[in-house]
Amino acid sequence: MLNRLHLFFGCLFSVSTAVLAQVVPPAPYGALPSARQLAWHETEMYVLIHFTPTTFENKEWGYGDALPTLFHPTAFDAPQIVRAAKAGGFRGLVFVAKHHDGFALWPTATTPYNISQSGWKNGQGDMVAEFSQASRAEGFRFGIYCSPWDRNNPHYGTQEYVRIYREQLKELYTRYGPLFMSWHDGANGGDGYYGGTREKRQIDNATYYGWDTTWAMTRQLQPDACLFSDVGWDVRWVGNEKGEAAETSWSTFTAMPLPGKAKAGPGESNYRLNPVGTRDGKNWMPAECDVPLRRGWFYHPEEDTTVKSPEKLFEIYLKSVGRGGALDLGLAPDRRGQLHESDVKALEGFGALLQKTFARNLASEATVKASHTRGQSPELFGVSRLTDGDRLTYWSTDDHVQLPALTFHWQQQHELRYLKIREHLPLGQRVGSFEVDAWQDGDWKSIAKGSSIGACRILRFEKAVRTTGIRIRITDAPVCPAISEVGLY
Repeated sequence: MLNRLHLFFGCLFSVSTAVLAQVVPPAPYGALPSARQLAWHETEMYVLIHFTPTTFENKEWGYGDALPTLFHPTAFDAPQIVRAAKAGGFRGLVFVAKHHDGFALWPTATTPYNISQSGWKNGQGDMVAEFSQASRAEGFRFGIYCSPWDRNNPHYGTQEYVRIYREQLKELYTRYGPLFMSWHDGANGGDGYYGGTREKRQIDNATYYGWDTTWAMTRQLQPDACLFSDVGWDVRWVGNEKGEAAETSWSTFTAMPLPGKAKAGPGESNYRLNPVGTRDGKNWMPAECDVPLRRGWFYHPEEDTTVKSPEKLFEIYLKSVGRGGALDLGLAPDRRGQLHESDVKALEGFGALLQKTFARNLASEATVKASHTRGQSPELFGVSRLTDGDRLTYWSTDDHVQLPALTFHWQQQHELRYLKIREHLPLGQRVGSFEVDAWQDGDWKSIAKGSSIGACRILRFEKAVRTTGIRIRITDAPVCPAISEVGLY
């Protein structure tokens, strides 16, 4: 009898395994993210550090003629800056190794205009190294910004400068460990010092730098680094410096030509499209939403009382991370080489507000039901995947079920204000729109609508809702959904 039971259960297990094996995952849809882009999405929030002689000139952009000795922080503390960013919930740091003024903050062989001439640490300092070490000590991802425009270099505008710029990148790529971003500003050409000529030099940024050759070097030396520029390559500029993506924001993008041009070249785009992206665009090119914590990117003592509040930062978070992009917050060390107390306080308050808002996910306490489950296989694609904390698992439906619904029920009423929902990005951005209903007075009532989910979509309901049930209905999708997470707060 015991042998018969073993045989029965063994056969049952074999049949169940065979059935599960026949339930295939959904096919990918549209442009797809690379591994480095997926890692960038998981970072979600990082900071951008501006600290050059410009800080000591109390200017917003350096002209390139400041004496190297002007750069002399009195109490530089990279760990203090990184810890303050971490308290704000940030996970990465991009350091401006060279801004438009051309002053290199590492001891480089490519130009005498560098930190070894500053007198800081008797010419033995390396600020890129210190930020790299401080970032990695706190578990931060580290990236580099090296401006292609150089208002100091006498060779700017010639091919010799392009060679110099690539050598600068090579030094940065090979000395400071793995990078998660190689960041390149769109400001190019204009007036500058240029070795004493003090003139304007205009270049065609679409052709002058020979970006294809430069990016090939990036891919070789830093294969995990996402390339950022105004129109992308891996990550696109959102099109403003307010930190805001559009209400509907796609992670896919097709570059469109500037007005009056027949086609879009490298580094060119009609920026009005950047906040929105392109539905079913040719490339996976999500939006980075950059904004300074202060009015500008560099420290100015008169702005100590105008630092953005935690509440303002939270609003920006909802319009950046909450719309499928990433938040890149500009931090400006003061002349000590530390963040001012006002900046530290704002970051701490923002981090506390994030923690308080998203501390308790009521979706994980609900009874969850789906109108449909792929292959009738809850083990692989069931609703338990929505709240398991694993971004690699997801709920999905059969291919022909493109507009399903999810319901969340509780035994008692809860007051809800936020919905967070994420798609399984390795399968592409699939959902066009959705609607949220609340169970009130014995019926479902619409309380919110959303679009373009992607990496993360956060809806803040117009007012707090007291209810025992929430329903999420997919209202537009060309293919079946693949939802990796739902949060209700």
